[in-house]
Amino acid sequence: MRSTRRAFLQLMPPVAAAIKTAFSKKSGSNKDPWEVVRSQFPVTQRRTYMNTAGLGPAPYPVIDAVQRTIMDQQRVSEHGHKKIVEAREPIAAFFGVKPSEIAFMRNATEANATVASGLTFLKQGDEVIFESHAHPGGAIPWMSRQKQEGIRVRVFEPDPTSAAGNLERIESLITSRTRVIQVSHLTAPTGIKMPVAEIAQLAKDRGIWFHIDGAQSAGAFPFDLKTIDCDSYGTSGHKWMGAPHGTGILYIREDRLDEVAPTEVGAYSDNGTYDIPDTFEYNETAQRYEPGTRNASTVVGMVAAVEFLQLIGMDEVEKYGQDLALYLQHHLRELPGVHVLTPSDPALSAGITTFKTDAMPFDELYRFLSIDHKIRCRIVTERGIDAVRISTHIFNNKAECDQVLQGVREAIG
Repeated sequence: MRSTRRAFLQLMPPVAAAIKTAFSKKSGSNKDPWEVVRSQFPVTQRRTYMNTAGLGPAPYPVIDAVQRTIMDQQRVSEHGHKKIVEAREPIAAFFGVKPSEIAFMRNATEANATVASGLTFLKQGDEVIFESHAHPGGAIPWMSRQKQEGIRVRVFEPDPTSAAGNLERIESLITSRTRVIQVSHLTAPTGIKMPVAEIAQLAKDRGIWFHIDGAQSAGAFPFDLKTIDCDSYGTSGHKWMGAPHGTGILYIREDRLDEVAPTEVGAYSDNGTYDIPDTFEYNETAQRYEPGTRNASTVVGMVAAVEFLQLIGMDEVEKYGQDLALYLQHHLRELPGVHVLTPSDPALSAGITTFKTDAMPFDELYRFLSIDHKIRCRIVTERGIDAVRISTHIFNNKAECDQVLQGVREAIG
């Protein structure tokens, strides 16, 4: 971890120094630290980007790390295996786990699908519980296994008002056939933060596998997977983490690796001692889920993304993004006929704000904000929610929230 951080600081000394100075209370600088952060993102000013929950932009240090690695590899025409090995420690540390417990994926969907398709103990009639607001990348892998093998999917409607309520809704669905519980750490449609540590304990007490779809949590707020004590976790790097497109992480607890069979295997899935035709053993680590050559440049970029967030501090990242969301939600709730679907309790939310208005259909409101006010947001159609979703992250600011509010005021007349 130290060597990686040192390399990062050497890589972009002006950036690192500027951010450290901006956030230091002893520096005496009058510069807004978040404007310093904002300056590190190449997001176009021709529109206001507020869709990090869909796809997050990468800052310049990440882009530079990727480009530099690509050129270094092409000059010598090598795979970059060593760079991937070196990346495991800082990425694992960011999530509070061991390097041997993580595999590099292309996205959260691939991570979720690896678990859903690979769990060896599931058989016909066994039940899997997840929330009705699950992203397709979290739901479809289970739906596919239900279609192919006859497991049974059961869903609960997430409670936007109470963590205890979500725990109770899950518990009410548990039967003697329940084998897996999965939740979104933060639900994508309306931004409900799930009580994952409490769900993990519930699952552990019942002998049930607990998987977290963390697509909306990594890089949005701080957490430690060992403290949560889940069995597995999947996320994308290219949302709140600000990592390159096509990056992700799969975590599986070390003592449970053998319960998830790799569904794609090849070179590097083995432990190095295979002998055709009879001798083969899986790699002892989560690397077994990484068949074939990987793109070392994007993995290096993910390390740079983690280091960038850590320069700011994950507590600061969480507070800033959520403060913007709370500001936006407060003023939206003041407008007549506007309904904010995101929890009002800050303990149950993060940087997502989902809302609708009686004055205009959601799709028309989306087009109005997009075309007339140049705001890149997203519509939410899952489960008939039919609303508009705004994401606020470290490169956004209050003026952009005011821009959303102005657009909504004009829309409702």
